Amino acid sequence: MHPVRAFALASLAPVALLAAAALIHGPWIWAALIYMTAFSFTMDQLIARIDPPADPTRDLPSADWLSATLALSHFVLLALTIRALATGGLGFWHGFGLYVAASLFFGQVSNSNAHELIHRRNRLLFTLGKWVYISLLFGHHTSAHNKVHHRFAASERDPNTARPGESFYHFAPRAWIGSFVEGYRQDRADLARRGRGGMTPYPVYIGGALGLLALSGLVFGWKGVVAHLALAAYATAQLLLSDYVQHYGLRRAQRADGKLEPIGPAHSWNSRHWFTSHLMLNAPRHSDHHAHPSRPYPQLRLHPRAEAPILPASLPAMAVLALFPTQWRRVMDRALARWQKLKEAAA
Repeated sequence: MHPVRAFALASLAPVALLAAAALIHGPWIWAALIYMTAFSFTMDQLIARIDPPADPTRDLPSADWLSATLALSHFVLLALTIRALATGGLGFWHGFGLYVAASLFFGQVSNSNAHELIHRRNRLLFTLGKWVYISLLFGHHTSAHNKVHHRFAASERDPNTARPGESFYHFAPRAWIGSFVEGYRQDRADLARRGRGGMTPYPVYIGGALGLLALSGLVFGWKGVVAHLALAAYATAQLLLSDYVQHYGLRRAQRADGKLEPIGPAHSWNSRHWFTSHLMLNAPRHSDHHAHPSRPYPQLRLHPRAEAPILPASLPAMAVLALFPTQWRRVMDRALARWQKLKEAAA
């Protein structure tokens, strides 16, 4: 099979379902919701295979085409969903079902794809990813992720790394505010280091978000603004849940000179589940992404258990568990203790 085909099948199917749900309503809403929840979970349990990474020496233009298609589809789906929620007369349950299904897609697929795009050297692809985040009112993630998270992940200096025992509800506001502030500081520092004047990208992040919210209001009225805000809030929560899960409790050692040890496979939680890995463009192969940020998603490898910690369940399933702090700590603190014991035994 072509190395991009499975990613395309998994990630484009909900695009078609959500478009039908927003335009036709009825059973298409429930089909889209089931795909993003029960179907994905079931497929993860049924498919035990682990695909090897694509040949790292091979050019994969189809991977970029899929990412561009998903990004453009994101904007269409966002507009269609806002329209349906604001003007569609769906009733409570149909409206709620569409809202949850679309938010899960924006938070899991659009987020993973935008994350992929903001690591691309191609400026058009980078800009597409940036505007996906701006449309979800989270544009500053473009700066904070590349310039702060990738530099300081698995350390106290990264606002998007969860501390041991920290609940998601404590982490989320700390991460949102911290990434906004630290991303701005890093952008300012970069300008100063280069000796250039000019502005940071933050006016674009903020102005773009306000402009798109205003557009939702102009086209669909105040209900359009509320729908846009609600979709962005749920999608952003999904993004923060991914950050929370993927580095929870992991720490890089500090060397004698005060610098952090290089980030390695041991500093990110990974998932071995086939279906959601393809749905999320290999985002669960997080350790290899940190080691090779510009590596296209089909070429990411999954490190063996002895080298990198593995989540007890798929990334989306663990994100749901993170909403229940007592149960989360019961599962993940044990997994963290087992991983630390494994590292000590190997040392």
